[in-house]
Amino acid sequence: MPTLAEKVHKIILDTPVFDVHTHLCPPAFAELFLWGIDDLLTYHYLVAEAFRQSDVPYEKFWAMSKTEQADLIWDELFIKHSPISEACRGVLTTLSMLGLDVKKRDLPAIRKWFAKQDPDDYLNRCMELANVKTICMTNSPFDDLERPIWEKGYKGDSRFAPALRIDPFLLNWPQTSVSLKNWGYDVSADLNQKTLSEVRRFLSDWTKKIGAHYVMVSLPPDFRFPAERGPKESDCVRLIEHAVLPHCREFNIPFALMPGVKRSINPQLKLAGDGVGLSDLQPLATLCAQFPENKFTVTILSRENQFELTVLARKFRNLHVFGCWWFNNNPSIIDQLTRMRIEMLGLSFTPQHSDARVLDQLIYKWSHTREVLSWVLMEKYDDLVYSGWHPTEAEIKRDVADLFGGAFEKFCKS
Repeated sequence: MPTLAEKVHKIILDTPVFDVHTHLCPPAFAELFLWGIDDLLTYHYLVAEAFRQSDVPYEKFWAMSKTEQADLIWDELFIKHSPISEACRGVLTTLSMLGLDVKKRDLPAIRKWFAKQDPDDYLNRCMELANVKTICMTNSPFDDLERPIWEKGYKGDSRFAPALRIDPFLLNWPQTSVSLKNWGYDVSADLNQKTLSEVRRFLSDWTKKIGAHYVMVSLPPDFRFPAERGPKESDCVRLIEHAVLPHCREFNIPFALMPGVKRSINPQLKLAGDGVGLSDLQPLATLCAQFPENKFTVTILSRENQFELTVLARKFRNLHVFGCWWFNNNPSIIDQLTRMRIEMLGLSFTPQHSDARVLDQLIYKWSHTREVLSWVLMEKYDDLVYSGWHPTEAEIKRDVADLFGGAFEKFCKS
């Protein structure tokens, strides 16, 4: 008869995941659909790491083709040095689970293997290996490559769940108002009632067009609500209070907040150049308290903010914590944060999302997460046994299903 630990481990491996936040999209999105070894190696985590080992000038690196960049990163991080970081290990886990022999260190052979894959079939294979049932996207009407796809009547892909990303008009309203005006919305830089009504029409149109599961924004560490100073902050607050929150209430969808990003602290690294800052969480507390009919899903970038965020989630039933985002997506941190959240929130949170930008990353991010979650839950169920409570297999399956997206879906539909 299997032990409790063996049951927990098997259930965690067998339970499919609803990946609640990624940057992935279907093959129909053409160049936005990233997959294969060169996209894996030129992922911005590895780019930043490679620049720590290589003295190649930034401008020379960015002038290279993607294949040349991948060659340089492979040489620096996998050949000249042991690929021991989490980002490097992730590439190796992915290749090994795909059946490739990484011991040979043969990048040309790996490329040849990927060249033979059909993108749509490969998508299914990655989802099967990661045991992911649904991938939640990040969909921006302000992306000039993505917007035309939806405007041409794209009908969606059952493997993907859309989410509406609105950073530009919250953080750069006067500039973004020009785009909305060009798209047929009667707006002005001044956020008067007419403009706010048109902004809500824009949100409504795009929520319906893509079938958005939630509306989302990533925010700088100094985000304030209500704003204390500055016209940009005032625009952001006015848009949130008088457009975004009413829209989310009308459509009964969450507003996902992702605070803590310091954009382009090293512009020469491009996408790899963003950093992290400690966020003031009083604005989140204010939002939850003043708008109890709104639902807020939150992941936060600074490790130092995680305890306060978890405490806030204990106080507000309209706040759902999800994931170990970006710089927190490392096994040691996932382990620590998951233990803390379980001890304080029970099972009413979502421990992880992949945040994958390259399709193949689903494989390693969920494989590594399952390893960590197995150890954490084994110990927590052991604690229950020592307390005289013996969880059944059905109860464990229920709990793991909640942690792997079930609790998130219930929150969104509540």
